[in-house]
Amino acid sequence: MSDSDTQAPDPESLRTPIVAVLGHVDHGKTSLLDKVRGSAVSEGEAGAITQHIGATAVPLDVVSSIAGELVDPEDFDLPGLLFIDTPGHHSFTTLRSRGGALADIAVLVVDVTDGFQPQTLEAIDILRRTETPFIVAANKIDTLPGWNPDEDAPIQRTYEAQSDRVRNDLDERLYELIGSLSDEGFSADLYWRVQNFQRNVGVVPVSAITGEGVPDLLAVMMGLAQRYMKGEMEIDVGGPGVGTVLEVKEEKGFGTTLDVVLYDGVVRADDTIVIGGENEPIVTDVRALLQPRPLAEIRTESRFEQVDEVSAAAGIKIAAPDLEDAMAGAPLRVVRDRSVEEVIREVQAELAEVEVETDEDGVVVKADTLGSLEAMASALEEAEVPIMRAEVGDVAPRDVSVASTADESTQQVILGFNVDVLAEAERRAEEDDVRIFRDDVIYQLVEDYEEYVEEIERAQQETVLENVIRPARFRILQDHVFRQNDPAVVGVEILSGTIRRNVPVAKFEGNEPTRVGQLKGIQDQGEDLDEARSGERVSVAIDGPTVGRGIEEGDELWVELPEKHAKILEQELVEEIPGDEREALSMYLEKQRKRDPFWGK
Repeated sequence: MSDSDTQAPDPESLRTPIVAVLGHVDHGKTSLLDKVRGSAVSEGEAGAITQHIGATAVPLDVVSSIAGELVDPEDFDLPGLLFIDTPGHHSFTTLRSRGGALADIAVLVVDVTDGFQPQTLEAIDILRRTETPFIVAANKIDTLPGWNPDEDAPIQRTYEAQSDRVRNDLDERLYELIGSLSDEGFSADLYWRVQNFQRNVGVVPVSAITGEGVPDLLAVMMGLAQRYMKGEMEIDVGGPGVGTVLEVKEEKGFGTTLDVVLYDGVVRADDTIVIGGENEPIVTDVRALLQPRPLAEIRTESRFEQVDEVSAAAGIKIAAPDLEDAMAGAPLRVVRDRSVEEVIREVQAELAEVEVETDEDGVVVKADTLGSLEAMASALEEAEVPIMRAEVGDVAPRDVSVASTADESTQQVILGFNVDVLAEAERRAEEDDVRIFRDDVIYQLVEDYEEYVEEIERAQQETVLENVIRPARFRILQDHVFRQNDPAVVGVEILSGTIRRNVPVAKFEGNEPTRVGQLKGIQDQGEDLDEARSGERVSVAIDGPTVGRGIEEGDELWVELPEKHAKILEQELVEEIPGDEREALSMYLEKQRKRDPFWGK
């Protein structure tokens, strides 16, 4: 026997690869999962499909019967595929194992007629961050005009049978998809052209409705897992179980239970387990291990049957005392023959990897699971939004108290991903003027918050603009003196900027400004005005000077800008003011800075 034979993994110790399905809403994630399940049932293999908690196991012989000649069971020693039942980023980000995604492979479903959408990009971002290998299912090929379906056929066979026009239409859409992947930094091609699936993303055209391309999709997933992941699928068959909490929920007759995806080892009905909790790890004893009853028995009173032990990879419901503070997305570990302290340290170390970096100031973030909290934090970091506190759980009154202490009004905000708001928290948020944003799409939540910040900043700028003295340059017209003093009333032409009532007026002698008085009123043909703009001719009343002493016909006058106002205009509001005002400001600053280079800086 050669060395390579002795080192080959024992097929008995290989677990099922875990598959997650992601994609934009309405692109067909659930339909595709249903099709895989349904095809298995219609193949008369219903008994072979095991319905787990939160997952469906499709064994190798079933994969082979659906995929036909594309999968020869003799070529594989992996036991099949375990599909996570709740498709989407939510389940994907929840399901984490040591420092990354729990799913071994992801299927990114993209509507071939709709292309990349915001959630597609968000899914790609998460896949990139977690370094999860993925395949693109280019779905809905059956909706192309003129498509001639061939139920459950491999894609190349059905593709060849289409008319030239339909084939060209599909090619065009597929290359658009491949281009979009390239824009996101992924080299991709149609799966039969891909040599190395570690370097390139395979694109599989499919229809979740007709089943076309589904054989190929299963074949690519099996091949990918068999070829590149066999080492990772090796597990300690009898070792202590390791898993991730998918959901914490009440179950009639059992109290609080955990839906868990087990990815290593075994969990038994009498094991002591350690689970990540909201405050500290929870140590408790398994009271019952529950699996859904087989499809044939689903009509019985009890939806679950109790089992003595479960091996990875599997979805299982665990009933145990003291689970109220357990967190979705948290690690679960069986203690078995180790010390409880050692396992607590392992769980704490795993939780520490998910800790979100917080600042002294920023927004408060709440999410339903650890994984989605991590995804939220990453999206906010990208948008350069600081976080003051980030926790799993519903929005509670103490979150409002923390948010209300933020220095900036734009940060007195709570962003809640897929969580509820407790009634008392809602009431207090209204009292304390704290804004709560909720959504179950991360990018939408970040976008809503950014729009809110823009709105506040715009309103603040408008207020500042209202209260700041604006620049203007104007000239006293010849033969337009209507009154010499108390106040002087003269006709002027505004050369640039905006003049308003009650602003100080100055005159430059060289680069030295001298205040001449206060602009008290503006009139146009006897009608009072609040302001006058560049290019207009109006009469103005200036309190202070006498025409002939202090001011003369033909003089160029300026609205005198306080240094602080000039600084705000130049540094914060220059984009908000019209071009002619910018010109007046720049000329005014130039004159002042000839005298004092640091004026208004």
